[in-house]
This record gives sequence, structure tokens and C-alpha cells, in this order.
Amino acid sequence: MPYSKRIRSNVALAIAIAAAGALNFARSAESQNQAATPSAPAAATAELSPVPVPGPLAQPRSAQQLGVPALQTLAEVPEDNPQTLQKIALGQKLFFDPGLSVDGTVACASCHNPDRAFTDGRTTSVGVQGRVGQRNAPTVLNAVYNKTQFWDGRTKTLEDQARFPITNPSEMGQPSLDAAVAKIAAIPDFAQEFETAFGQPPNSLNLVRAIAAYERTLISFDSPFDRFVAGDPNAVDASARRGWELFHSKAHCARCHASVNRDATYFTDFDFHNIGIGILRHNVVPLAQEAERRIAKNDLPAVDQAAIQSDLSVLGRFLVTRKDADMASFKTPGLRNVLITAPYFHDGSQETLWDVMDHYNKGDGLKDPWLDEDIEPLALTENEIDDLVAFMVSLTSAEYKEIGEKELARQRALSRISRPQRDTARAFGPKQPQPKPPCQCP
Repeated sequence: MPYSKRIRSNVALAIAIAAAGALNFARSAESQNQAATPSAPAAATAELSPVPVPGPLAQPRSAQQLGVPALQTLAEVPEDNPQTLQKIALGQKLFFDPGLSVDGTVACASCHNPDRAFTDGRTTSVGVQGRVGQRNAPTVLNAVYNKTQFWDGRTKTLEDQARFPITNPSEMGQPSLDAAVAKIAAIPDFAQEFETAFGQPPNSLNLVRAIAAYERTLISFDSPFDRFVAGDPNAVDASARRGWELFHSKAHCARCHASVNRDATYFTDFDFHNIGIGILRHNVVPLAQEAERRIAKNDLPAVDQAAIQSDLSVLGRFLVTRKDADMASFKTPGLRNVLITAPYFHDGSQETLWDVMDHYNKGDGLKDPWLDEDIEPLALTENEIDDLVAFMVSLTSAEYKEIGEKELARQRALSRISRPQRDTARAFGPKQPQPKPPCQCP
């Protein structure tokens, strides 16, 4: 199809999606069939939460929101998986169905709950049989724009991102993607919906295509800050406006949460950085050597399992590239709806936005040889930290306004009694020299 026609077709589809309203997501009891238990137990377990029921916040989002990069949104749809209403509806149903997991207890939505801006509120996520993973669940909102997926960027497409959690023993635990398809294919409603969406019986390729099609509709803009950028000077308060100025100057946030020429679209550079989180709890060099011995560079299923199930997770991007410069580096997350996505960082180690700012303010990671060169003491005052938090709060989309108000109150109250990352002396001191990386030779 010529590009201009494809644009017109996709615009019409976006309008149709916005008008489609709520879909029926009744879950079939047949999706609860039991399957084989995965062989590799996790080191820790936790209680599973009930699988979320899809409500208004789970619905496909309109592409007409203020701030949406319309042309880029259309360009992100791959030619081999064009958007259709039937495919999106099927993908949403699959996203919320625990029948995809080996024991019928975990769905995609278990870690990506719409009421939490498609995160789960946990430090690190919990999978089948309560198995605790090593990584914090990133939001799926605006994942359509990601250049790579997962904290370490081990895949590029949303189709591949949908694939790995289904077969990871610490997530959905299926022995293979075909095993998940077999469960779904046995349910008449699903079998018919695959025929409607793809003209074929259920198969693994179309399973992940449907989930990815739904995820591409989860765009979230229309924040107070978008209204401010669009010309409404009263859309955000004076504190948030001061925070926006600090974002580009003294706080150096724009170095990674890129905002070139003050563009306020993605709030990420789509790159990977070592920011001094988690690395000091591990002896990284032996872990890197272990990764070299055990996992071939391009063995992405093995990388996926190591990232979720073992201490090798701390290696971050290095697990994928095996480059020293990527040691313990993780993807820069976008900041839209960041208020709702606590706790923060790849390991969920920071509870509030004030903790995050305290971490950066003191230039944490003094003994981290691979620390990003942009991490340094910032000398931010308490008022300036408050202003930066106010700015990040202003990035909360309209549909999360009420949830955001409650979460801000929770974080503010906690920050008044607990600031474990605050170190004023270091924040106002000079940048200390970093140690040189040790030899990784065996």
C-alpha cells in the first residue's frame, strides 16, 4: 500500500479505536487448565496478586491526545503487523488472560496493571508459583516508541518483548511458546477470534503479534505539562515551571532524559547508562566472567532467563553486548506518568521521587568503576528537589489525575519521615575520582 494511503488508513483506524469503547473480556474457565511446572525454581517467593480485570484504563487510547507525535506513532506500526480492530481486541484479551501462564495464575497484566500505569508497584515482579524476579516491571505505556525493549534492550520489537515472559520460568513459566498456543487453541472463543483477526488458527507468531498490536495502542500523553507546552501558562504551577528550568540546567536531567531544544515528547535518550544503582552489592567481574562462560552472546533466551532469575541480572546491557562500556548499564526510562510507576530504577530500589533525586544529587556510585561520566554531585537544595518533583508530577496524563494525587500524597508523606539516599555533604562536595575498572581476565 502506498505510504500516503497507509497513513490515511491508519488515521481512520486510530479514530475507530478511540470510538470503539469498552470491549468484552470475559475470561473462559477453560483458560485455567494446568500444565507442567517449570524445572528451575527461583531463589525467593512472594504472594501473587489477583490478575487485574480490564477496566477503562485498559482500553486502547486515542491517538488524538495533546502531545502525541502523530506521524511517528503511525510509523511505528510494522508493515508485517498492521493494526486492525480485531487484532487489537484479541491482543487485549490475551494480555489479561492468565491462561497463557503454565498454571493459570499470571497474565501480562499481572506485571503491567493499567491502574498502576501498566506497572505492578512491586520492587521486582512476581511470576508463577510466587517466583520473585530480579527486575522491576517497566511501564508498557508509550513502549511503542522504544528503540529496544526490556531494561537491557535485549529485543527490539514489541512482538519479541511479548514472547519472552511467556516462557521465562520466573514469569509465566510455559515450557515453550507452542505450549501456550496449545492451551489457547483449545478454547473455542480464542480459536474463532484468531480466525477473525488473522484468517488462521492460533499460532505462536500471531499470538505475539496480537499482544503487540494491543500494546501499540497504549499511548499516554495529555498531561498538564503538555498543555503548558501548547501555550497554557496556567496549566502547571510555578514550582513545576522552576523544575522544568532545573531539568535543563543545574540538575542535568536532560543529559539522559533527552529534551533536545526543549522537545517534550519522550523524555528519554533511548540509551543505556550506569547510574550507580545496585552494582556495589555484587562482585561484578566474576559475574561477567560467568556470563561469558555460560551464555553465548546471541543466545537471547538464555540472556532473558539470566536477567530475571540470577545475580547476572546486575550486568545489565553487558549481558547483551559483552562490551565493557555497557557494564551494569540500563535503559533510560521515559518520565511520562513516572509518579504512578514507583518504585524506581531497574531493581525497584527507590521508593519515592525524592529518593531518586537524592540519589542523583549526591552523585552516587563513588566506588563504581563503570559509572556514567555524567553522574556527579548536583548541589540541589531541598526547594530545588521539590521543584523537580513538581515538574515530574506535571507529566501525569489526564486519565491518571486522581490516582496521581493519591500517590503524590503517599510519597510526600513518606519523604518527610524517610530519606535514606540524602547526603547533603556529598551533594555539595566535589566530584570524586572513580576507580579504574578491574581486569576481567580469567
